[in-house]
Amino acid sequence: MTDSNIRPEWTPNDAGQEFASQVMKGVIGGHDGLSKLTNTGQAPRRKIDVAVYADGVLAGNRAMLARAITLVESNAPHHLQSAQELLQRLLPHTGQSIRIGITGVPGAGKSTFIDTFGSYLTTKGYKVAVLAIDPSSSVTRGSILGDKTRMENLSRDENAFVRPSPTGGMLGGVARKTRESMLVCEAAGYDVILVETVGTGQSEITVRSMVDFFLLVLITGAGDELQGIKKGVIEIADALLINKADGDNKIPAQTARSEYNRVLHFLTSATDGWTTRAHTASALTGEGIENIWNVIQEFRLNTTKSGVMESRRQEQLREWLHTVVENQLIDFFFRHPNIQSALPNIEEAVMSGEMPATAGAQSLLKLLMADE
Repeated sequence: MTDSNIRPEWTPNDAGQEFASQVMKGVIGGHDGLSKLTNTGQAPRRKIDVAVYADGVLAGNRAMLARAITLVESNAPHHLQSAQELLQRLLPHTGQSIRIGITGVPGAGKSTFIDTFGSYLTTKGYKVAVLAIDPSSSVTRGSILGDKTRMENLSRDENAFVRPSPTGGMLGGVARKTRESMLVCEAAGYDVILVETVGTGQSEITVRSMVDFFLLVLITGAGDELQGIKKGVIEIADALLINKADGDNKIPAQTARSEYNRVLHFLTSATDGWTTRAHTASALTGEGIENIWNVIQEFRLNTTKSGVMESRRQEQLREWLHTVVENQLIDFFFRHPNIQSALPNIEEAVMSGEMPATAGAQSLLKLLMADE
């Protein structure tokens, strides 16, 4: 091997040893137990033992819980069957937790509130799982996943599990597999499941459709009173929380609480038999945290007695089924050979104005049905 072979191609011809970067030849394979075919770039797939995953989750193994959620979140076709088999094994051990959705405008302190609220719950003997949904870039599909940095206490708590997940571009800021992730956490023995959304304010109904209790976190002095009403998020909330009610902001927060309660008086509650009210709290001092937990417990008791809780969860399962069917139909549609063959030409015709979009869609659907 000559010196020119081990330097990057951009290295100047007259360069000396000051260039630290060098390129080493690849390994043919057959080392450390790897196959001789490793030089093809195709890493051997490790068979997933679903029974081991299930046993680990049921035993409360946090590492196995994280791996199980990664499995159900995977979009890889070869993971789908294993993920569904795992969920089938875990389903009998789910349904005992209280599922709480938390949303709010950016800057309302949702993550800080969850950190304080979750830490309060763990001191009371509860196990808390947080599914923190991070916004995905529309360009790269990547996410910062910085929620753990804003939940320092929970991230270190043995009775808490914090799982940041990207939205994947889903409307409303909810990851596609959040429902399955909640079931896995419940099977692992977590009593309280907190789902933090992006807080876009436009489609939080998606969160409403998967949780028992929906909490809207707001702050004063940022126009949130008007924005919250305009977006209609208040109408689907079971409680409003005016956060950062401390110091000089304590009195304005109490004033905002009164204003919201006047507005709520004229709105239909999101849950039958329950009156939505506004409350104040401070994630910084902890004041009001116990009160909001008491509100949630009262909600759970009332809706369980009335049967509203069971009815809501059954309806959520029905909606879940329909959503999964829709997603799989869309996936099937775009993977179909006839569609993949005709789609580029129809797209070009629609973009050039030669064909209406509706006519293009009908043409594609006819191709799909003609093959059936």
